[in-house]
Amino acid sequence: MTLLIRLGLLTLAAALSACASVPAQPDPMTAPRDAAPATPVDTASAAVGPAPTPARPAAVPTLPSVAERATLPGADLTQATLPTPAPVAAVVAPQTLWERIQRGFAMPDLQDERVDHWQRWYASRPDYLQRMTDRASKYLFHIVEELERRNLPLELALLPFIESAFNPQAVSRAKAAGMWQFMPATGRHFDLKQNLFRDDRRDVLASTRAALDYLKRLHRMFGDWHLALAAYNWGEGNVQRAIRRNEAAGLPTGYLDLRMPAETRDYVPKLQAVKNLVIDGQRHGVTLPTIGNHPFFDTVRIERDIDVALIARLADVSEADFRTLNPSHNKPVILASGTPDILLPWDSAVLFTQRLREHNGPLASWTAWRVPQDMSAADAARRVGWNEAALRHTNRIPPRMRLKAGSTILVPRDGHLDRDVPEQLADNAQLLLAPERAATRTIRVRSGDTLASLARRHRVRVADLAAWNGLSPQARLRPGQTLQLQRPAVQTAQAGKALQGVGRDRHPPTARKQSRAKSAMAANSRSTAKRSATAPTRAAAQAAAARSPRALRTAQTEAVR
Repeated sequence: MTLLIRLGLLTLAAALSACASVPAQPDPMTAPRDAAPATPVDTASAAVGPAPTPARPAAVPTLPSVAERATLPGADLTQATLPTPAPVAAVVAPQTLWERIQRGFAMPDLQDERVDHWQRWYASRPDYLQRMTDRASKYLFHIVEELERRNLPLELALLPFIESAFNPQAVSRAKAAGMWQFMPATGRHFDLKQNLFRDDRRDVLASTRAALDYLKRLHRMFGDWHLALAAYNWGEGNVQRAIRRNEAAGLPTGYLDLRMPAETRDYVPKLQAVKNLVIDGQRHGVTLPTIGNHPFFDTVRIERDIDVALIARLADVSEADFRTLNPSHNKPVILASGTPDILLPWDSAVLFTQRLREHNGPLASWTAWRVPQDMSAADAARRVGWNEAALRHTNRIPPRMRLKAGSTILVPRDGHLDRDVPEQLADNAQLLLAPERAATRTIRVRSGDTLASLARRHRVRVADLAAWNGLSPQARLRPGQTLQLQRPAVQTAQAGKALQGVGRDRHPPTARKQSRAKSAMAANSRSTAKRSATAPTRAAAQAAAARSPRALRTAQTEAVR
């Protein structure tokens, strides 16, 4: 029995050693085809001799490269060679912003005689193009970045040339404001704040965001960029009605097929003309100033209210340059709760951030105060310990106007008014004004006086004189009776309206100029009455177009040019 067990163990050991000593099979892709076969193992000798040392596992074979296969004996190049991938063209970054914009053009070209007219118009005004481009160089890179991020056509980057000549302070006759020319109501719809401290219709970042949101929505609505642009200028309701009129008449509904005001008719041709100048200005005798393909400004976050003068000093820029990049602010202080981000030239942003960390003095010398009740500017100045003239000038309060309860004014910081302005006040502050109470004086009734005669003598209305004294217009007066006489309310209201435009360039015409204008209008009306009866005039067409607030605005105002 013991002998049989020993023989079984020897047989098992011989079998295991035979398996371990078998060499790895050569890879047919790497070994030569005429290599000698491996020598078989002598299992009988293994059974009587000592067990050999087990061999290491063979390495996993690797696939030779195409070049290695070509060197193998008998290699067939037609079968071993893999297909060569197609070459990839090298991408060259655009050197200028104009080149980058041109690469992103995606709108169909508009072919119309108006395009040729506006090309000649722009080409004949190189100074105007220079001024527009100088302004655009500060904002254009940001607009291009936003358009590319939204995958929108880069023709839209040229739209502020048509809207405002890239002037963020531009204001049209219809009160459209900013680089993208937003009407007040449209701006509020797209969350552009308009309050005492800022007007986001002029803000570079906020207005660009709102304009691109609006244009993208219009394109989804009409499915055509030319119609979307017409709607941006004229209003989507007007474009929809024009399309329905053409559909009812069996007419085409493209941009050139619709009836629209002259301004909207020229809107897309102007954009196409500028686009053509960007593509090939030399052909039209125009050389656009170079704009580098890099950002002009950087965004800096502030955490405390800070004076504009201090920002300019720390950033080493002028206040005028600061307001060029931050045109929505019209006060001497920036409120962190309302506008936490400011724009500074790229290099100045780094300098400002460093100096702000090292600054130890106060940041703001102004704060906001909400008027608790109706009061005059003089009363408000006494309440905050300030001069009335300075208070009126800083807050643009016209003469003969008083502050209403809830109105917000800017005042100097002192011991009890030294906190940063809270967010609710920074976002909703309004200057609420009302005419001052009319001055009164006492008059004595003489024999024969009536309300009518006294009203004529003092140039007031009979109804007003009666109301001031609690009488009926037909009341009889007795000699020696006293009456209260006030300044006419209409004069007070007119004075307040005239002074609402403090700081504007326009001034109301004098009475003499108004009289001459009315006379000229009457004469012109008589001379054109016959023509007006038979054919619509240009003025009539403009009046029809004036039904849209958007069509009223002037895209390129003389002030901008």
